Amino acid sequence: MPRDYVLKQFSVPVDLSIDYAAELNPQQHAAVTAPPGPALVIAGAGSGKTRTLTYRVAYLLEQGIPADRILLLTFTNKAAREMMRRVAELLGRELRELWGGTFHSIGARVLRRHAEAVGYRPDFTILDREDAVDLIKTCITAAEIDPKKERFPKADALQDVFSMAVNRRKTVAELLAEDYEHFARLAPTIERVANLYRERKQAANVMDFDDLLVLWLRLLEGDESIRGHYQRKLQFVLVDEYQDTNQIQSDLIELLAERSGNLMVVGDDSQSIYSWRGANFRNILDFPKRHPKAVVYKIETNYRSTPQILDVANAAIAANLEQFAKQLTPAQPAGGLPVVVACSDAQQQAAFVAQRMLELREEGGDLKQMAVLYRSHFHALELQLELTRRNIPFSITSGIRFFEQAHIKDVAAYVKFVTNPDDELSFKRLVLMLPGIGGKGAERLWSRFREAGEGPRTIAPRMMVISRGVPKKAEAAWAQLAATLSQLEAEDVRTRPADMIELVIEAGYDEYLKQNHTNWRQRLDDLQQLASFALQFSDTTEFLTQLSLLTNIEAEAEAGAARAADDERVRLSTIHQAKGLEFDVVFVIMLCDGLFPSERSLGAAAGEEEERRLFYVAVTRARRELYLSYPLMRSMAGYGGEAFQSRSRFLGEIPTKLVEEWNLRTF
Repeated sequence: MPRDYVLKQFSVPVDLSIDYAAELNPQQHAAVTAPPGPALVIAGAGSGKTRTLTYRVAYLLEQGIPADRILLLTFTNKAAREMMRRVAELLGRELRELWGGTFHSIGARVLRRHAEAVGYRPDFTILDREDAVDLIKTCITAAEIDPKKERFPKADALQDVFSMAVNRRKTVAELLAEDYEHFARLAPTIERVANLYRERKQAANVMDFDDLLVLWLRLLEGDESIRGHYQRKLQFVLVDEYQDTNQIQSDLIELLAERSGNLMVVGDDSQSIYSWRGANFRNILDFPKRHPKAVVYKIETNYRSTPQILDVANAAIAANLEQFAKQLTPAQPAGGLPVVVACSDAQQQAAFVAQRMLELREEGGDLKQMAVLYRSHFHALELQLELTRRNIPFSITSGIRFFEQAHIKDVAAYVKFVTNPDDELSFKRLVLMLPGIGGKGAERLWSRFREAGEGPRTIAPRMMVISRGVPKKAEAAWAQLAATLSQLEAEDVRTRPADMIELVIEAGYDEYLKQNHTNWRQRLDDLQQLASFALQFSDTTEFLTQLSLLTNIEAEAEAGAARAADDERVRLSTIHQAKGLEFDVVFVIMLCDGLFPSERSLGAAAGEEEERRLFYVAVTRARRELYLSYPLMRSMAGYGGEAFQSRSRFLGEIPTKLVEEWNLRTF
């Protein structure tokens, strides 16, 4: 039986090789040398969170706690390796026995040892997402479901539903009722597929990524002897980025530390910005309620930003009611005031950002140390074009290439095909979305469409001519496609790309999104933004040219991202992608109500507070200079052209004495 290291206090004075008091500030030192028991460490932005965790592990080891009694949980393998490396450097020895890694890697390690207890063999394999989706497809077929007939969600969407349900510890029916009401009527059928999926995974001795947590928790909850073993063995549990944990991760942590009570979680409630992927903000907020004896340590000295930027950051988060009060204090010397920039429109905003970058570069600044942050990728379209025109190199770290996403390419295919009926790729993309039509069928229909072109040249009559060759299950969808293309061909529509996009959405593409994607609301928002962007073009051909240019810009910028460490390139990024990064100069753009905060978030207090935390994350990425800009006019689809924008409420919450106002408006 493992020796019990649960102590009321650490043992009487030991010789320490590290002078913790000299190497840490008082707040860090208090957290690092905390006595055993539950502890919540609120580590503000730029306050040395990783340093604190690293020294905490070293301190435990120096107190005589064996390395194999310590569990350090992180969210990325890179973070785990970095912390293990730092601890090894501090102590001058390797620490292979330390249990350090991501939740999923530790889950896999435990399950390899006890697979039989959850109905698996130890040599189980782990499915990647593509393999998991393929297996779900076979389950849909086995359940004798006709996805098109029942408007049943695609396997890719179901994988998202199953994943979100297990990570939030809800049944599929509960999750559908809460977040996917358009699928709620299909709950019994979807649950049948979920059960088949579980059965087939077990029969094939495979696990998906979520099973590494689900089955780990089931193992601990269902087997008292195994649970007791790990509760005795892993007597000091430390968790990094605790604000990003979901429900199942929180339950795992609580169960592992239940016996010893030695649980230290480190995070920043003000940087909890991932609810959309299952993170539960209540985990960090309610920690003291779950652990009444917990000591809360605050680390508030910021080593990153100037005092003036921190004043804005503190003001930016102050309006949130649900938070641990904290006040970032500076360690850096004073700088200039952050600047709030009012612009006439998105084009002027782009011109300002580009010009200011060039000025800073002339003053000796490094483009690599400049970043433009935004709420959504579409907010930077005008800026991408402006930077390209001025030959300012940049890289994009906004996740998937925006213009390569299926929904953008789908809607663009409508516009391309109506503009150019000889566009084979666009035609095939449109018909492949219809039920019962595969690659060979699309090829046959294209051949017939080309042959029909010898008569009528407009699209609609040719669609009618070949309709008799369409599979029976696609007849209704074909008729709808033909009707939509006919409407798009109308002279008063085909010259206005924004109207064309709106028409495609209203003609049924919104329903297609609901059926095929769990994040259909976000995708619909993207398309509305695309329509708004298209308003500035009165000529469809010019719009398509710019769309192609932006697609190529993305590809080049992505390639440039790989070289960014060596090349001088500005960074363009969504704020979510920029978390954890820092730059000398930061521009936060499109600070308008409805854009940032996003319109959808404004319907609930929790949504607005998360948006405010996102703004706080953006502000705290800046080391030396911060620019907050917004356009007063913007092209808005559905508003008949340009619409007046209200500047973000977040800007209104910052006292005017803390910023400098620049007004670039020309009207």
